[in-house]
Amino acid sequence: MPLHNNPYADWSSHVFVVKRTQYILLCNTPSLYSCVMYGSGTTSDDVFINRAMDTLREFMADDGQLFAYQKFIVSTMATVSFAKTLNRSVTGSMNELILAAQHALVSGAISPHDVGFDLNDSLLSAIAADKAEGYVKPREAFKRLRIESCDRA
Repeated sequence: MPLHNNPYADWSSHVFVVKRTQYILLCNTPSLYSCVMYGSGTTSDDVFINRAMDTLREFMADDGQLFAYQKFIVSTMATVSFAKTLNRSVTGSMNELILAAQHALVSGAISPHDVGFDLNDSLLSAIAADKAEGYVKPREAFKRLRIESCDRA
């Protein structure tokens, strides 16, 4: 499927394991803004959607992005579609983020919630607006979505 018209409504996820514990990486597809949640017990679509939305709300509130969650994401919660990852660039970037998350989680000294803050401070080339920009942090790319969304409104 192509990206959703609302860039805040398009999220990708990937399950990964650290020391036999399942986690799920949630990434805003256009910005790669990410958070991590426990995957254990996520046995159905409904459970996944409810946990993902709770995780997003909590993480975004703690990251100062609650306005974006309430204004642009909550309104899209009524309809959720599942599809394959958009492209190899997104998959590759998510794999990089998973490696960073695994490295952070392996010691057990950091919670999945806190891993998201580190991931969103990583430099990634896939989200640069143009080649000259080089690398951009997911948090910056996510904030840029807000500016672009407000410009369209």
